[in-house]
Amino acid sequence: MSTAFHLEVTESGLATLIFDLPGKSANVFTLEAMEELSEIVDELSGRSDILCAILASAKKRIFIAGADVNAIAEVTDPAEAEQGSRRGQELFDRWEALPFPTIAAVRGACMGGGTEISLSCTYILISDRDDIRIGLPETKLGIVPGWGGCTKLPRKVGLMAALDIILAGKAVRSRKAFKIGLADALIPDASFPREVKKFADGIIAGKKPKARSSSLRAKLLEKNPLGRKIVFKQARKQVLKTTRGHYSAPLRALEVVKTALAHGHEAGLEAEARAIGELAVSPTAKNLIHLFHMMEAAKSGGFIEGGEPVEVNSAAVLGAGVMGGGIAQILADKLSLPVRMKDIGYDALAKGVQHAASLFRKQVKRRWLERPEAERRLALIRTSLDYSGFEKVDLVIEAIVEKLEVKQKVFAEIASIVPDHCVLASNTSSLSIDLIAQDTPNPERVVGMHFFNPVDRMPLVEVVVGNKTSPAAINTIIEVSRKLGKTPIVVKSGPGFLVNRLLAFTLAEAMWMLDEGHRMEDIDRAASRWGMPMGPCALTDEVGLDTAVHVSHIMSEAYPERLTYPGWMDKMVEDGRLGAKAQKGFYLYRKGHRTQPDPAVYNLLGITRKIDSPNPDRMSERLMLPMVNEAARCLEEEIVRSAADLDLALILGTGFPPFRGGLCRWADAQGGNKLALEMEQWTAKLGDRFLPGNAYRRVIEAGGFYELFPS
Repeated sequence: MSTAFHLEVTESGLATLIFDLPGKSANVFTLEAMEELSEIVDELSGRSDILCAILASAKKRIFIAGADVNAIAEVTDPAEAEQGSRRGQELFDRWEALPFPTIAAVRGACMGGGTEISLSCTYILISDRDDIRIGLPETKLGIVPGWGGCTKLPRKVGLMAALDIILAGKAVRSRKAFKIGLADALIPDASFPREVKKFADGIIAGKKPKARSSSLRAKLLEKNPLGRKIVFKQARKQVLKTTRGHYSAPLRALEVVKTALAHGHEAGLEAEARAIGELAVSPTAKNLIHLFHMMEAAKSGGFIEGGEPVEVNSAAVLGAGVMGGGIAQILADKLSLPVRMKDIGYDALAKGVQHAASLFRKQVKRRWLERPEAERRLALIRTSLDYSGFEKVDLVIEAIVEKLEVKQKVFAEIASIVPDHCVLASNTSSLSIDLIAQDTPNPERVVGMHFFNPVDRMPLVEVVVGNKTSPAAINTIIEVSRKLGKTPIVVKSGPGFLVNRLLAFTLAEAMWMLDEGHRMEDIDRAASRWGMPMGPCALTDEVGLDTAVHVSHIMSEAYPERLTYPGWMDKMVEDGRLGAKAQKGFYLYRKGHRTQPDPAVYNLLGITRKIDSPNPDRMSERLMLPMVNEAARCLEEEIVRSAADLDLALILGTGFPPFRGGLCRWADAQGGNKLALEMEQWTAKLGDRFLPGNAYRRVIEAGGFYELFPS
């Protein structure tokens, strides 16, 4: 049987235990690996020839990725989940109790159980490589760190720093890990193995690293009961503000940490195990683990057969401003590529560069980048009023005005300048890729690359495929998107593509609710209470009412039989109500921040507020059902390849509540017949736009979205 661990011991007494899970690109604590490690710990505890041990990884980019998520997904018995937690705790405590110092040599991503065994080591040494992260992401899976993380991290880094990581499921960069005391040394990656051995040799020789003192703030707040009480109170307040009560794991983790500090290590482990037992079998955990699997699947594979990606060594962005500047910045930042940014005016170019510079300044302020490196990357962006330099680029991303005739002209122009292999991508949010490419020579290299705003924060890219788009062009955008740290979802060209098409049905229904006399804040409150990051009226303000109204016309023309809007939509724009960017829309704004609903909107639109005690559950149901109906049509039309891709796109593109697992997964959990009955009830009350479509009927007959449209 192949083994996951290899032990080497030198004559000097230095042992190195190398973790290398066979046949896998990442080290994961499977049940078999845990059993093997347990046997090794038994052996090590009885050896007298070992004076120090190093725990290292044979994987190039990953130290230890944590526990086997598949095992967590499959567990349905709380007692089994609790027992699994206890086994891990006991093993890591035995590792910690070995009769010699131990060193975690972290030279790759270190997550969950990887961090917990590192906390059980005497010392943690970490590479200074920029891509390395170390943390405890368990709350993002709907559980808590269950192998000692809740009890050992506060002991290592202090209460406040530990809560910052545990409650948010955060992973920190290597420099941050060293700063907060999670890592005992930050080592240049080029000399990492040599420096780790040197550190270990020093430990054997009796040289102990200098102890690091706590800050005055930490001493005042964490070293006394009153201070800790304040910290826990503020942490709970922040958790409730962030999660709005939809996620149990952060609050449970907070209680576990509190128990460990108040009653000691053993009590903390007991609280951890009980929390794991309860949380691991919950619907929220199962949905979040489902999301994790979708994310992992999106990181690899998904390429279209028939064409290799173009190697992108230089790129260009057409259109500056905030969007173009954001795209240019992420290309320069993540790919370290020279980027040409073209526009027709100096003001737009200046705005684009200023926006890119502001994003780099944020990274410097957060200590993600050193200032000289930020300046070097910013200098990769070169501006131009013409196409000079475009004859050498491998990828062009267009982000100009959303007008078909303008895009057609620009693509026809650019095609005669760039090399034949250059991929031409449009950042259009709604226009047909086929129509954009109709005047372009070799239209097979035209593809959609739809970023969501703001570019630096939104994780989704829709890779939009026209009828003539080549596999090479599609695969190029998939590969580039991943290198940018984005999640690419391949969608077929059509009005609104996928995310905006589905979102249009919810936004339209919100407008009809407003038209009927619902207060805009009640509509938004119902959506937020259901789990959406913001309500539809607030979202429309954020998108910009001019943009929203423009898209509403496109979408209603495309689907006139089932997607209509109240006739007053244009009045908002005519009144100068463009949303947040104009400081007024449905809401009023002050210094860029939303303050309160604007009552003048009702008079402007001729609406009477007459619904005083709305049912938020019925309101949220009404907002979601049209989207469920349309999701079935999108899948049947092959706009998107699977129910999982659709769910992932909505979660990443709209903030659809992750704890519900995605629109299709939520609908399947509710039951197709139940939702169809509710649609029919709304149809009787409001009209045929709610009528269950034939596509959704077929979903019901098949047993659900995931049965009919599997990955």
